Amino acid sequence: MKKFILLFFVVSIIASCGGKAGVNSADATGMKTLERPKRIADMMAARGEQDAAAPTLKIIEPAADATINGATVKVKLEISGDLKGYKPHMDMETKMGNHVHVILDNQPYEAYYNLDSEFELRNVADGEHTLRVFPSRPWHESYKNEGAFQMVKFTVNNGGGDAAKPTTTANGNTMATPEGKDMKMSLAGKVDATKPLLTFSRPKGEYKDADADAIMIDFWLANAKLTGDGGEYRVKYTVDNGEAKFIEKWEPIWLTGWTAGRHVLSLELVDKDGKPVDNGGYNTTVRDFMVTK
Repeated sequence: MKKFILLFFVVSIIASCGGKAGVNSADATGMKTLERPKRIADMMAARGEQDAAAPTLKIIEPAADATINGATVKVKLEISGDLKGYKPHMDMETKMGNHVHVILDNQPYEAYYNLDSEFELRNVADGEHTLRVFPSRPWHESYKNEGAFQMVKFTVNNGGGDAAKPTTTANGNTMATPEGKDMKMSLAGKVDATKPLLTFSRPKGEYKDADADAIMIDFWLANAKLTGDGGEYRVKYTVDNGEAKFIEKWEPIWLTGWTAGRHVLSLELVDKDGKPVDNGGYNTTVRDFMVTK
């Protein structure tokens, strides 16, 4: 009997230590929250007044409730507001710059750097879709002023988009998940634009060298205030299926203590009691990304 109890205890420990294959499930215990990293603060200082800008976007194409006859969706945006020198562009030497995050349905964003150049999403599947956009800084921190975020719904009809192939952008790049995996077919959720809506922004992709020291969590929040800002909502996040923690002010946080390998981050909008707040499935999003050291 004693041997049976001991065997059961050992098996229970082994089972409890298991995790999703390829994910550093035990590493989240070492995570720490940092103040804004010095290299980011230095970049902000070098930008003059730009970080005090209040850019506003307008989606020209696709128009709200438009029907697109074809699998290629052209995106056209206008930017205005108190820009203080802010303008989307890419520095060809650093491959960085101000840009707009463009999100089809609830897929990872695509960075749009030059609003004067044509931008399109190709191989978009038939059906209803959402497009969400908001302006961002070179290190992918979003602007959170009123008017920065815009969303439209549209329909692709008889486009022949192949759901087995990835959606691609104007330059032919796949709208990639970490490690370059192809996107599965996506359609719009039953999203109500008047209700609380969480839009996952960062992290995304692969982090190397100094970028892997402190990784930013950032998101866009519409029609809601977090408890620390006088509202009744919180954003729950978990790293690698670890302990749930909460963001109570709408601002980015930076986490340090990452180990090399693939990691998984979950963001979820919850009420003050911790209950999920649904909106078409968009308010709970899970992303994986790579850390290389």
